[in-house]
Amino acid sequence: MTLYDLVLAPFAEFGFMRRALVGCLALALGGGPIGTFLVIRRMSLMGDALSHAVLPGAALGFIFGGLSLPAMSLGGAGAGLMVALLSGLVARLTPLREDASFAAFYLISLALGVLLISIHGSNVDLLHLLFGSILAIDDTALLLIGAVATTSVLSRAAIWRLNLVAGFQALGTLMAVGLMMLPAATARFWVRELSSLCAASSTLALVSGFLGLLLSYHLDLPSGPSIVLVAGVAYLASVLFGPRDSLRTLRLRHRQSAA
Repeated sequence: MTLYDLVLAPFAEFGFMRRALVGCLALALGGGPIGTFLVIRRMSLMGDALSHAVLPGAALGFIFGGLSLPAMSLGGAGAGLMVALLSGLVARLTPLREDASFAAFYLISLALGVLLISIHGSNVDLLHLLFGSILAIDDTALLLIGAVATTSVLSRAAIWRLNLVAGFQALGTLMAVGLMMLPAATARFWVRELSSLCAASSTLALVSGFLGLLLSYHLDLPSGPSIVLVAGVAYLASVLFGPRDSLRTLRLRHRQSAA
């Protein structure tokens, strides 16, 4: 088997692989910089909470519109914004910290979404909303992801929640946050400046998408988890061996200070 067969042939021969790669590119460009801002502001877990918070809205969209992209996107956006507003309101009016408030509302939202799908759908529908299928992405979903990514690049952190709504169409609510946060956390072990962090995060997300798609294609694995696990391997390798603040560099500093 040649290098072409391993790396390029899947994308050259199959349209669904090309659409999946374009979807990864759009998510990387839109989600990478936003993930960087969340990591810097120590709001990583809030991004995870909001990725789950869109589930009940997406479930309502599914109940009333079936597997309709506009219906699920509109419902997911509404649910995410409502959770964000309610969490902020509780944090302002009570002594409860904002992260605890987010955690409470995300757990309620996650349970409500699972309940709605369990009552009105099937296990297959639930798995589709939770884990997605980037290999089944269509032109409509690509247009949505591309539009959200373009808007996010222009407006940055002001509307970062919409990236999660677009991401769950491709990777599902449980996986979308992985492609946003893991590359951003990984980049912190390689570069320092904000612009470099954003660029590195987007690049790492795209590479993770590319390698994850190849892995899923050749080994017949689920595409979403494969992409996120590739990003996870890059993160763990960076924690151990990255040039900035990794375990390797900290050990070297300790030795130098001891000497």
